[in-house]
Amino acid sequence: MAKFSIKKGDTVKVIAGDDKGKTAEVLQVLRKEEKVLVKGVNLVKKAVKPTEENPKGGHEFVERPIHISNVKKVEG
Repeated sequence: MAKFSIKKGDTVKVIAGDDKGKTAEVLQVLRKEEKVLVKGVNLVKKAVKPTEENPKGGHEFVERPIHISNVKKVEG
């Protein structure tokens, strides 16, 4: 497994993809897949079935992981 300098809680800047230029916090590092989950980046619309907590159901936006090579650690 590779070693990464990016850890959970670090601030990173997206350097490639649709969200290029955004700066946000890392929520999770997926070491085996070499991906990171970044808050508010790579949002995907997901259909949600009605439940007791959400009786209407509908759609919600969730973050999906992006490859670790597409982010750069920001000092600060």
